[in-house]
Amino acid sequence: MGTNDATCSGPMKATSNGVFQGENPLHYALPLLILQICIVLFLTRVLAFLFRPLRQPRVIAEIVGGILLGPSALGKSSKFLSTVFPTKSLTVLDTLANLGLLFFLFLVGLELDPKSLKRTGKKALSIALAGITLPFIFGIGTSFALRSSIADGVSKAPFLVFMGVALSITAFPVLARILAEIKLLTTDIGKIALSAAAVNDVAAWILLALAVALSGDGSSPLTSLWVFLAGCGFVVFCIIAVQPGMRWLAKRCPEGEPVKEHYVCLTLGVVLAASFVTDLIGIHALFGAFVIGVIFPKEGHFATSLVEKVEDLVSGLFLPLYFVSSGLKTDVATIQGAQSWGLLVLVIFNACFGKIVGTVVVSLYCKVPLDESLALGFLMNTKGLVELIVLNIGRDRGVLNDQVFAIMVLMAIVTTFMTTPLVLAVYKPGKSLTKGEYNNRTVEDTNQSNKPLCLMFCFQSIMNIPTIVNLIEASRGTNRKESLSVYAMHLMELSERSSAILMAHKVRRNGLPFWNKDKTGNSSDMVVVAFEAFQRLSRVSVRPMTAISAMATIHEDICRSAESKRTAMVILPFHKHVRLDRTWETTRNDYRLINKKVMEEAPCSVAILVDRGLGGATRVASSDFTLVITVLFFGGNDDREALAFAVRMAEHPGISLTVIRFIPSEEFKPENVKLEITEDQAGSCSGQTKLTDIEAITELKAKVKEQESSRSDSDIESKIIYEDKIVRCHDEICEVIKEYSRSNLFLVGKSPEGSVASGLNVVRSDTPELGPVGNLLTSSESVSTSASVLVVQHSCANSISFDAKFNIGKKTKLRLNL
Repeated sequence: MGTNDATCSGPMKATSNGVFQGENPLHYALPLLILQICIVLFLTRVLAFLFRPLRQPRVIAEIVGGILLGPSALGKSSKFLSTVFPTKSLTVLDTLANLGLLFFLFLVGLELDPKSLKRTGKKALSIALAGITLPFIFGIGTSFALRSSIADGVSKAPFLVFMGVALSITAFPVLARILAEIKLLTTDIGKIALSAAAVNDVAAWILLALAVALSGDGSSPLTSLWVFLAGCGFVVFCIIAVQPGMRWLAKRCPEGEPVKEHYVCLTLGVVLAASFVTDLIGIHALFGAFVIGVIFPKEGHFATSLVEKVEDLVSGLFLPLYFVSSGLKTDVATIQGAQSWGLLVLVIFNACFGKIVGTVVVSLYCKVPLDESLALGFLMNTKGLVELIVLNIGRDRGVLNDQVFAIMVLMAIVTTFMTTPLVLAVYKPGKSLTKGEYNNRTVEDTNQSNKPLCLMFCFQSIMNIPTIVNLIEASRGTNRKESLSVYAMHLMELSERSSAILMAHKVRRNGLPFWNKDKTGNSSDMVVVAFEAFQRLSRVSVRPMTAISAMATIHEDICRSAESKRTAMVILPFHKHVRLDRTWETTRNDYRLINKKVMEEAPCSVAILVDRGLGGATRVASSDFTLVITVLFFGGNDDREALAFAVRMAEHPGISLTVIRFIPSEEFKPENVKLEITEDQAGSCSGQTKLTDIEAITELKAKVKEQESSRSDSDIESKIIYEDKIVRCHDEICEVIKEYSRSNLFLVGKSPEGSVASGLNVVRSDTPELGPVGNLLTSSESVSTSASVLVVQHSCANSISFDAKFNIGKKTKLRLNL
C-alpha cells in the first residue's frame, strides 16, 4: 500500500493501475474526477426534474446541487468530503470548471448583440439604468452594515463595489429562459425585459472589471488604474484588430456548407488567447472569453455552427462543475445567530427593494401599466451565473469572507426562485382574452359577414415555405380588395441548450418580424425573401411571427396568438412528410401531439395540411398559378367549413373547384355497425345541422348557376362544378373518390356527419386527428392518390368535438367484433 501513501503525501497522479494491483482509484486524479462529474450530473439533473413543476430555471437546481454537495449538507460528513472531494482534487476540479465557464461565457457573449443595444428604446434603457443605479446604491449601503458586523477588516473600496455589483446584476440568460417558460418571450413586456437585461449585463461586466481592478494586491492606487486602463485597451484592440478577422472567417463559411474544423479550432484558440491576456493584465481570464463572444459577428452560419459544436459539452458537462465548486465554498452553517440571519434578511430585502422599486417607478413614469411594471420589477430581480462569478471572484481575492459569501449565495437563490411565481401572480396576459370577444371564428362566418379573412399558418422549417406560399396564393380571394390577412408562425423548440435563447434576438414582437434582416444567406434570410417577395407580388398582408417554447406547451402559444389576432382558421403541418419513394416518414412525433392539442383548445377553426408537394416545390407567378381542388361533402359542421374555405379559394382565377356531395341510396347499408347509427349519435346530422347543410348547398348551387349564366357566351369552362353522387356502400364511395384522384388538393371535414359517413369502413388508425375521410385519402390502399389533403375542423366553440364520437365508435366496434 506504499503507492497509496505516496499518493496521499505528494501530488495526485493522473491514473491508477486498478484495484487488482492493490490501488484505490479514488487516490488518483482522473478516476476521482470522473466520479465527481457523474455525481454532479446525477444530482443536478434529478433536482432539475424536481424543480420543473415549479417552472424554475435549471440554474437553481445546479446552485442547490452544489450547496448540497458542499459543507452545508453532504459535506458535513468529513468522510464524504475526504473521499469524494479531497482537498488535493479541488485544484483539478476548479481548473476544469473554470475552463468550462470560460467557454460558456464566450457563448453568453455570443448571445449579446451590440447592435441590438444601439437599437434599445428609451423605455428599456431608462428601466435598465434605474435597475442598476438604485440597487447599486442599496448595495453600498448594505456593505456598511456588513463591514461593521461580520466583514470587519476587508478592503473598503473593493468591498463597496463588489456588493453594489452583486445586488445590481440581472442574469440575461436566466431571464430569457424564465420569459420563455412563462410565455412572455414574444410579448411587449418580454421585449422590454430582454433589452433592459442586456444593457444591465454589459454594465455589470464593466463594473465587475472595475471591482477586480480595485481588489488587486498592489499597494499603490496606480496599480488598479493601470489594470483598468489595460483592460480598456484590450477591448479596443479586440474591436479594431480581432473583430475584422472574425468577420473574414464568418464570410468564408456560407450557408449549407459544413464549417471547416480549422476555423473552429482557430476561433477557440483566439478565445483561450484572449483569456490568457486578460488574466495577464490582472482582470480575470473570463473577461477575455466574454469580450470575444460579444464582438463575434452574429450574422451568418458560422456563429450558429460554432454554438452547436461547443455548447452541449460546455453547458451540459463542464458548467455544473462550476456550481459544485461554488457549493464546496458555501457553508450555510457559518450563518449563525440572530445577527447573521438578520443580515441575510437585510441583504435579500435590499436586493429586492432596490431592483423592484427602481424598475417599477421608472416603468410607471414611462406609462407602463401597473401589472406590467410589477412584472418587470420581479423579472429584473433575476440572478444567476454572473452573480456566482462575482461572488467567487470576490471570495478568491479576499474581498468576501465565508459568511458574507454564504449570505450572498442564498440571496441569489431566493431572488431567482421567487421570480416565476411572483410574475405569474401579478401579470396574466391572457386574462383579458375571452372566447366571446370576436365573432368570425370560422371561414364560414367570415364569408357571411363579408369581412377580411384572417388565417394563421404554422411552419416548422423553411421546407414548409413553398407549400405555405402556394396555399396563401390560393386563399387570397382576388375578387375582393385586401380581403386576406395572414400570420405565418415559425415554431421553434425551446430546449435546455443555451443557443435556444439566441433565437430571442430574432424576436421583435408577436405579429412583427422575428428575424434579423442581415445581408447573409442564412435560413432566416430565406424566409424573409420568400414572404417579402410574395407580399410585393400580391395584396396579401403576411406578418411573420414566432413561437419559442417547449414542445409540451407550444400549443398554448399557437392558441393564444390565434385568439389575440382574431384568426378564423389555424393551418398546421402534418407530422409526417412524403419521401422520394412516396412513403410516409415521421418528421417528429411531438408535432402530432401539438396538432391534437391545438384542435382541442383552439378558439377558431383548425386545419391540418397533409402535404404531398402542393403546387410544386417553388412559388410561381400568380398568372401561371393553377390548382385543381376537390371537396368531399358528407355533411356536418366540419364539412361545411371545408366547403366555405374551398369556395373562398375558387375566387382565384387559376383554381378549379369540384364539390362532390354524397347522398345515400334507398338500399344504403353501412358495412360497419357502429354507435353512430344509434339514437345517441344519430348516425346522421341533427335537424339544425341538416338545415344548415341544405342552406350551404343551396347557396353553392346558386353560385354555380350564376357563374354558368355569366359565362354562357364564353368558351371558358365553369370554375366551380357541383355533383351529387348516390352511393350504396363504402366501396362505391372509394370508387367516386378515385375518379378525382388527379386533383392537387382535397378539402375534407375532420368529422363528417350523416348516414353516408357512418358507412365509411374506418380502420383503426394512428392518426385519428385526420378523421375517417382524411385517413382514407392518406393511408388507404383502396384510394390511390398523390394529392395533398387539407383536413378541416370547425371551431370547437360552435360545434361538438369529433374525438368523443370517434373513440366511442371504436369501442363499440371492438365489442361487436368480440
